[in-house]
Amino acid sequence: MDAVIEFAQGPLFRVTFGIMILGLIRLVVLDLINAVEAYRRAGDKSLAWTAAITKTVSWLFPLKRAFTQRPVYSVISIVFHIGLILVPIFLLAHIQLWEAGLGISWWSLPHFWADLLTITTIVTGAALFFGRIGQRSAQALSRTQDYLWPILLIIPFVTGYICANTVVGPATYQLSMLVHLLSAELIFVLIPFTKIAHCVLMPLSQFIITLAWKFPARVDDKICTTLKKKGAPV
Repeated sequence: MDAVIEFAQGPLFRVTFGIMILGLIRLVVLDLINAVEAYRRAGDKSLAWTAAITKTVSWLFPLKRAFTQRPVYSVISIVFHIGLILVPIFLLAHIQLWEAGLGISWWSLPHFWADLLTITTIVTGAALFFGRIGQRSAQALSRTQDYLWPILLIIPFVTGYICANTVVGPATYQLSMLVHLLSAELIFVLIPFTKIAHCVLMPLSQFIITLAWKFPARVDDKICTTLKKKGAPV
């Protein structure tokens, strides 16, 4: 078991993390290429930069919308995402691994706050899962991955908390650590190929939408011809 854990902590971690980074870079590059092409072909070159920036910020920090539209769900989702981002990046044990491997380190969360965020992430992730199951309007819009992602995302938090805070036997610790590592690495691999890629693409989304509606010059004539409305009164 120790050899398997060592492999998961070393080579497998580097491979899966590399897949995630390269996959996300690919998505960003493709989006930027499509955006540039849309802008190049557009008849109207003016862009509503201020509106796009404002919408991007409002989506990244939806504090106003959280208390006006589905406030309970919105607050739970915000808390879940905060823990989802902060704990993996600022947990002391994770930082120590980076320092041992690459010689780099940064500020870490105090132990109390790391534990609190871990627990709240687990609770809010479970709440999102059961909320999606129990709400008919959410069921109509949900795909299989929408149900699986909350569960998959909280598995590393549950197993990590067990390893860090629970007195267990060596076999249970090793199993928990292995599940912790493998579930996190599965998330790495899946991120670029699923909806979770929005964690990187979200800042670009509003600019892509703005550019997507910049139709090429004279496209209105072609649309009218296709619809057999050429020359029809407006």
